Amino acid sequence: MSADSTIMLRRNFKHTFRNPTAVFNSVLFPVVIMVMFVYVIGGAFDVGVNYVDYAAPGMIVLAISYGLSATSTAVNSDMTKGIINRFKVMDISRGAVLTGHVIASLLRSVIAVAAIVGVGLLMGFRPSAGWLEWLAVVGFVVLVCFATSWFTVALGLFAKTPESAGLATVPLVMLPFLSSAIVPADTMAAGVRQFAEYQPFTPIIETLRGLLTGTPSAGTAIEAIAWCVGIGLVGYLWALATFKKRA
Repeated sequence: MSADSTIMLRRNFKHTFRNPTAVFNSVLFPVVIMVMFVYVIGGAFDVGVNYVDYAAPGMIVLAISYGLSATSTAVNSDMTKGIINRFKVMDISRGAVLTGHVIASLLRSVIAVAAIVGVGLLMGFRPSAGWLEWLAVVGFVVLVCFATSWFTVALGLFAKTPESAGLATVPLVMLPFLSSAIVPADTMAAGVRQFAEYQPFTPIIETLRGLLTGTPSAGTAIEAIAWCVGIGLVGYLWALATFKKRA
């Protein structure tokens, strides 16, 4: 990481910790959602295993999704409030501005995922993954965070206002709810089931679920990785093009 990117990362983290709403949405709210689903309505679902074991992988992806709004809003604020113009007259790499936001988003998501896993273990989550599967889980989570962060940065640059930038991430927050995160896709009604099966978050969640249970599927993992690479590449190219145009 370059010195400029490190400075931007430190700046973004300071802004995050000064914003209690961003901290709550990124870290605490996913934990609240997990507690609600497992203890309040989890007993109504028959998924063949302990519900917290089934739900934890989906909650990990939800934790990643819930932190994206703060990234999109922060990027757009930099563009619309003149901060970028100040950076342009300083000896700072333009790419470091975007990289700083991406790395800050990634680290924020990793903290949220760690909180989900920790609370899940307290609630009875008992993954059967070996150390190799855990290494794969960590690497895969980083890949998902990296891909979604670049796509979110692109959304923030594309939006006209910080408010619309926050709203632009709503589909990324809602898609995990319409996947296999809460219940298996094959239990859903026709139409919704097909949507859940073919949207990107279902193979991502199923790959995490397979790794955590020690039964990963190569086909599902390849599909999930392909989705992540595609999302990340689109986000990266879109972000660079928009940044060059607006900055």
